[in-house]
Amino acid sequence: MVKSSSTDALALFRSLRSAYSATPTNLKIIDLYVAFAIATALIQVVYMAIVGSFPFNSFLSGVLSCVGTAVLAVCLRIQVNKENKEFKDLPPERAFADFVLCNLVLHLVIMNFLG
Repeated sequence: MVKSSSTDALALFRSLRSAYSATPTNLKIIDLYVAFAIATALIQVVYMAIVGSFPFNSFLSGVLSCVGTAVLAVCLRIQVNKENKEFKDLPPERAFADFVLCNLVLHLVIMNFLG
């Protein structure tokens, strides 16, 4: 029984890798950016668990900044994806401009929260 589940997992990983290899490069770059933002948030959480959370506003601002940036990047990926028919009339330049503007507003709020 274990052997069939390991072959199933291997087949799943192969199919995911073949499907992801057909993904355009710009979407892969956005995926890498999202992974970096989430990894940065996790590093901050681990650091807070080890060292402590004395300036809690700073910790919260850093984590929310990373998570908010990741969420906005996922929204950008959804809008830029050519296979998504909901945003077929939206040019990629407009989606990127929305992403930059929302990031600017997010980080202004985060800087205000730092106090």
